[in-house]
Amino acid sequence: MSTSELAREDGDLVPLVVVGGPTAAGKSQLALELARRHGGTIISADSRQVYRGFDIGTAKPTRAERAEVPHEMIDIAEPTETYTVARYRSDARAAIARAHRAGRVPLVVGGTGFYIRAVLGYTPVPPVPPDPERRKRLEALPDLHERVRAVDPEAASRLHPHDRFRLARALEVFEASGRRLSDFKAEPAPYRTAYLVIALSRDLLKQRIDRRVDEMLDLGWMGEIERIVTEFGPDLGLLQTLGYAELMAVRSGNLTLDQARGLIAQNTWRYARRQLAWFRHEPSARWLEMDGDGTLEAWIELAERELSDWIATRGATRSSTPSP
Repeated sequence: MSTSELAREDGDLVPLVVVGGPTAAGKSQLALELARRHGGTIISADSRQVYRGFDIGTAKPTRAERAEVPHEMIDIAEPTETYTVARYRSDARAAIARAHRAGRVPLVVGGTGFYIRAVLGYTPVPPVPPDPERRKRLEALPDLHERVRAVDPEAASRLHPHDRFRLARALEVFEASGRRLSDFKAEPAPYRTAYLVIALSRDLLKQRIDRRVDEMLDLGWMGEIERIVTEFGPDLGLLQTLGYAELMAVRSGNLTLDQARGLIAQNTWRYARRQLAWFRHEPSARWLEMDGDGTLEAWIELAERELSDWIATRGATRSSTPSP
């Protein structure tokens, strides 16, 4: 769904709340309570929750939570599919429009910052699906920055010479489409957005990550992996992602469960640091910072304080809208 279609369908600006932050920070709990209090629909912004069957290791909301509050963008793709950012943007914007039509507050919630940027129109999304074999070949090329400069000087000027991943993507887009990456422009979406990011101290976040890993294993994460392997085989690409890869090493006898537990916590912490670095570059984000762990009620109070103008404006808009 295009921006113009959204604007025609839903008015000038669609009210939207974004709750971002690193894994295990408490985004889902906060968003769930906000949705309960303000009549919201949660729209997942998690690159693995879109896949059916990957439940425990991606911390999907429970069936009870999904029955209580509408959730979108969960279990919408088969694990064998390649789910692209362009597809996510289209699907998520359609979900936002559905929530708005139903009179509910759309809450985009998750830690995949690029998904959030794509939905908000902060970054261009070329309609070129990733090609792992092509990407591998391009990343191995020498003088990658100079090669990009030769075909797309504007993109080369914005990319660090050592950022081989994005440089290879620029060449991939050019090879696949014949168009330069810089030809694709960001298209701001018609949302009145309140963008919240949960920030925890280093020590607290590490504690929460350790606790979450233990909880996932207690819930039967290894059993989930066995079910996935039975259905799709051990070579499924998603089984090489964070958490699943370490437990697959247990399954093959290369790690003990205790070793895998430690590695998952360590690798998740590294991933959380990268997420935090990403969100720090979001200029419109409002950071929710609190000393100590805090209670959910305290986090809700802090979030609603940040959302006070947004909530008041939305309330006035709703009360002034005549009943059909």
